[in-house]
Amino acid sequence: MMMMMLNAAVLRRAVASRAESIIRGLLEQSGIEVGGDQPHDIAVHDERFYTRTLRDGSLGFGESYMEGWWDAPAVDQTVARILVAGTDAKLPVWADSLLSLRARVQNLQSRSRAPEVGKRHYDVGNDLYRAMLDRRMAYTCAYWPPGREDIDLDAAQEAKLELVCQKIQIRPGMRILDLGCGWGCFARYAAERHGAEVTGYTISERQAELGRELCAGLPVELHLDDYRNARGQYDAVISIGIMEHVGPRNYRTYVDVVDRCLAPNGIGFIHTIAGNYSRDHMEPWLNRYIFPNAVLPSMAQMSRAMEPRFVIEDVHNIGPHYDRTLMSWWQQFDAAWPELRAQYDDRFYRMWKYYLLGCAAGFRTRHTQLYQIVFTRPPTTQPPCRVS
Repeated sequence: MMMMMLNAAVLRRAVASRAESIIRGLLEQSGIEVGGDQPHDIAVHDERFYTRTLRDGSLGFGESYMEGWWDAPAVDQTVARILVAGTDAKLPVWADSLLSLRARVQNLQSRSRAPEVGKRHYDVGNDLYRAMLDRRMAYTCAYWPPGREDIDLDAAQEAKLELVCQKIQIRPGMRILDLGCGWGCFARYAAERHGAEVTGYTISERQAELGRELCAGLPVELHLDDYRNARGQYDAVISIGIMEHVGPRNYRTYVDVVDRCLAPNGIGFIHTIAGNYSRDHMEPWLNRYIFPNAVLPSMAQMSRAMEPRFVIEDVHNIGPHYDRTLMSWWQQFDAAWPELRAQYDDRFYRMWKYYLLGCAAGFRTRHTQLYQIVFTRPPTTQPPCRVS
């Protein structure tokens, strides 16, 4: 028995040593040194980091950061180097493959599953989001117009909202359907600044509750309901950050909703994070801890779903602005942490930090995009104006 135990211990040490050698080599290919003195270099606090990352790939890399097994002065720079070098693609993909299999046999964004992301992410706490976001609570990419690169996050989010308004040719009394309205930031802005009437849908109880409070006294209705249940006729149907939760099996259903609710000669608008190629599932760590059942659509998937009902009039990629947006969110979250800490634990802090900085790296390296798409139903009397 003693000999068996000794042999097992020797085997474990050999496996650990081999894992360390492989992971260190992959990190070096990314220009990252373990124990180095650059902002992107990492310090390993627990040797289990190597076997965890080798076994579980990007999922294990993120989880081991949450556990405090490794750290870096600038996590965004660390992840950016890994993405540029393609190191993530050289790690095991069992978690990725499992998600892909699930997506092939199940509708992960069905009516019964859709509320999960509302409960686990958007309902995590309005105190958190109020501290992290701008004053209008826009939880999507901001926009720094040319010549106004020095404006702060509050002004950049308003510039984004105004950009959307111009793209849908907003006017007083215009009726707008906002699918995935969040806390009603667009609805409130469109009603206050342009006199529009806005109906919004969200599956987050906390968003609906606070959104109704913020939009009180305005021609705004916010519904706690699935976007698929939207009814009525509107001059514009928009979504600012819902397509990531619609899913490939439901893109055509989303188009059906827009087609049903859009008035003749109306304008459709989508603002969404997108991937560079078509997928049916999210990266495993983000899927498990941040956005359950989410999927980043590709332009090909969205345009295919629109055929032949709609004509794409304009596509504007503002993805590089998301890097700055996420870094602003991180700075505000970090500054507010002493007050937030009473409601959340240190593991949540590391999870949220990894989420914000890792996503910033994705946009910085152009692995992810942010598309604004304007579309109309043919035949149209005239194409919408282009302000991009």
